[in-house]
Amino acid sequence: MLPDFLYSYAMQHNLTPGDECVVFVQLNGGNDGLNTYIPYQDELYYKYRPNIALSKNDVIAGNNGMAFHPALKGLAQIQQKGDLTVIQNVGYPEPNRSHFRSQEIWQTGSGSAQYLTEGWLGRFLDLQCKNHNPTAGINFDPIDSLALKGNEPNSLTVNDPAKLKSNIESQSNVLSKNPQLDFVRKIANSVTEGASVMNAAIKKAAPSDVVYPATSLAKKMEWMAQLIKGGLNSKVYYTSLSGFDTHDRQLGAHNKKLAEAGDAVYAFYSDLKAAKKMDEVTVVIFSEFGRRVQDNGHGTDHGTAAPMFIIGGKNKGSVIGSNPDLVNLDGGDLIHQTDFRSVYAALLQNKFAFNPSQIGIKNKALTGLF
Repeated sequence: MLPDFLYSYAMQHNLTPGDECVVFVQLNGGNDGLNTYIPYQDELYYKYRPNIALSKNDVIAGNNGMAFHPALKGLAQIQQKGDLTVIQNVGYPEPNRSHFRSQEIWQTGSGSAQYLTEGWLGRFLDLQCKNHNPTAGINFDPIDSLALKGNEPNSLTVNDPAKLKSNIESQSNVLSKNPQLDFVRKIANSVTEGASVMNAAIKKAAPSDVVYPATSLAKKMEWMAQLIKGGLNSKVYYTSLSGFDTHDRQLGAHNKKLAEAGDAVYAFYSDLKAAKKMDEVTVVIFSEFGRRVQDNGHGTDHGTAAPMFIIGGKNKGSVIGSNPDLVNLDGGDLIHQTDFRSVYAALLQNKFAFNPSQIGIKNKALTGLF
């Protein structure tokens, strides 16, 4: 007597079993990695950035010449607990400094001269889901993410699950029965089915003692935590935070955005740590590129390589790669050391026992992460 969707969901043998999932937090605008995870003992850092360098007295959790921005107290604590890995100097060959194009490269897993119309996570979910599964991926944002776009609507985009339900109730009865609109109906039905399953998971989730910050990102991550604790079994959660294009007045703006990101992630981590879920949940924080090494007098311009942060998922809690090399630059930019697709390959292999070559990622998986 189960609806077809719930029966199919329960019988999907090739959807990764268990509670493993990956949460992506995309920092839009090109986050300044050098002022996020800071080479505070390198005098060239202060030479190149006379106007925006963070003082040695202000940075926190210093280790091996690197330290966190003071707004990232939560991430520093996670690192000290052994649950955070920093991957230094992440980028890709022939970097593109356009926000739109570089985000597209990261979201599709393409080369810099390759143009793909489907996202790397969308292609992954197409192969993972034997049948259509509208909640295999959840994107908490106002607009769809290219990263989750595939042949099948195996993901939903939503800001607030409760509002999603009310919208469904007002719109689901006006769809045409014209067979030519099957795909449109499939998408609409995905939302209906997904809303039902999401609300059931939220009701099932155990209450939390963690108080999340009163920010949009924190609310999105609180919803994610409830869905995970409620057993939704989505494989991918995705969200983003804008405001990292710091050409001017960087010190104040960057401090505010890093605090928003760091505080939201720390609340999420604390919530799932208390629920004993962080071994199965991996958080990935990244941006489409870093900033130029030399400041422009008031901020920084578009650059290339930057750090990625991996939290939870039984990562090794290490620093992968060398400290930023401020001596050997490429026209004033950092030279990337790790290709971001190697990180993707490591996530797919270690978290989902999935061969990344099946979705066109040929890069060797990064070692030492898990």
